[in-house]
Amino acid sequence: MALSFSKYHGLGNDFILVDNRQSTEPCLTPDQAQQLCDRHFGIGADGVIFALPGQGETDYTMRIFNSDGSEPEMCGNGIRCLARFLADLEGVEEKTYRIHTLAGVIMPQLLADGQVKVDMGEPQLLAELIPTTLAPAGEKVVDLPLAVAGQTWAVTCVSMGNPHCLTFVDDVDSLNLTEIGPLFEHHPQFPQRTNTEFIQVLGSDRLKMRVWERGAGITLACGTGACATVVAAVLTGRGDRLCTVELPGGNLEIEWSAQDNRLYMTGPAQRVFSGQAEI
Repeated sequence: MALSFSKYHGLGNDFILVDNRQSTEPCLTPDQAQQLCDRHFGIGADGVIFALPGQGETDYTMRIFNSDGSEPEMCGNGIRCLARFLADLEGVEEKTYRIHTLAGVIMPQLLADGQVKVDMGEPQLLAELIPTTLAPAGEKVVDLPLAVAGQTWAVTCVSMGNPHCLTFVDDVDSLNLTEIGPLFEHHPQFPQRTNTEFIQVLGSDRLKMRVWERGAGITLACGTGACATVVAAVLTGRGDRLCTVELPGGNLEIEWSAQDNRLYMTGPAQRVFSGQAEI
């Protein structure tokens, strides 16, 4: 079977985009997606994103399989890439989409300058909504201790439709993410595993972050993680509600609005190439 695809990236967080509008279910299995994401034997990507028909009052539905075949609820860089992919399919430059995801309805807006601004919705802060057992139901996890790799980390937990565990460090570049990332992801106090962000404060309006993504490992950027980073900075008194988040692949502008409690992410999404792959 020949699969038509396009490759996009958001700050180096790269995805295989598939026009799946003819069916309500992904045209690939998780195993097939995993094979395509292999950087030696496949196309190479952090995940495969499917553009499916909309549900209810939405324009389209987004489904995504990570490079390990697992399915996350949402992906911030991925939804910017999906919006750009849909605009390319439709031949439009500026448009706002309503996208159904497993984390709810997300609205990316293509701006005149080529950036994509996304209404990422409200953060969830209660332990049972992350989910995590670090605190009792009904309580938040803010700067609580978590033992990982022989040391105790002060962590804050946020759900952006997917789980995030965030910790502040003095120097993000000195961390061995390959070693400690999986230990956070699979820690027993995160029953659905977790994304983990390590954050260095450069200023009240500027944060530097590296991420270990659940199901994908080290990536160059994470949109939901950047949003969760700003939430954690505000909750712990380390940052402002409007911040630039520096990621290995580039910068994202994140605002946690005090008016409506929603997070707004602005950043690029770029097409790399299109082709066909044998499945």
